[in-house]
Amino acid sequence: MQISAVIITKNEERNIERCLQSLQGVVDEVIVVDSFSTDNTESICQKCNVQFIKHIFEGHIEQKNYAMQQANLPFVLSLDADEVLSSTLKQSIQKIKSKSFPADAYKFNRLNNYCGKWIKHGGWYPDTKIRLWNKNKGCWSGTNPHDKVIMQKNTKIVHLKGNLLHYTYNSISEHIQQMEKFSTIAAEQLKKNGKKTTLPLILLKSNWKFIRDYFFKAGFLDGYYGFIICKINAMTTFLKYVKLKQLHKMESKK
Repeated sequence: MQISAVIITKNEERNIERCLQSLQGVVDEVIVVDSFSTDNTESICQKCNVQFIKHIFEGHIEQKNYAMQQANLPFVLSLDADEVLSSTLKQSIQKIKSKSFPADAYKFNRLNNYCGKWIKHGGWYPDTKIRLWNKNKGCWSGTNPHDKVIMQKNTKIVHLKGNLLHYTYNSISEHIQQMEKFSTIAAEQLKKNGKKTTLPLILLKSNWKFIRDYFFKAGFLDGYYGFIICKINAMTTFLKYVKLKQLHKMESKK
């Protein structure tokens, strides 16, 4: 049995080569779907001998499903450009390939690196994801920008040993910039789904987000960066609902 690796990119020159190198000896084809990068992403991919496709970005879920559809093999391994297979995970995938894929999908833990520190609390680990599956029995779904693979009923899902290493942010400022971007996308998606909010609900959700992640999910055990992560994530929740309320206000004035 063979595997198609599919990756979506946009200006990922810092990460893509590391990601592609981790796939060597594991997959049988690599397809990169790029949203018209303006940096060296394309030249790096061409050097690594992958199939490089340019496609307009219409959303994380839409882009990942488009990439999945470009795969020529039935099993797809979907990674983000800032993700890497650990050596243990590579061995686990190679092992199931030799057994002709006894399951329909495979999930594994994702270990997140934040400013050089591996984060193991606050809801950031084990962060289990389905990332290897039979494309005829599952696809990307969820709510943008928080996508997830949904499998058909009665499919067999197996948990593999090893971590998917995720290099999230090199600096706190990068996280803050992403917070602004993701909160906007999430607010627009909530409005599209007919959701509304109120000021008390905004305060409740954002404050509970910090309390849950920092105290109940032990984010404090990750020290300084654990606090920063929980605080920014709570602020993301705050901004998401503030922007949702503002979208409704703007619509009512039309």
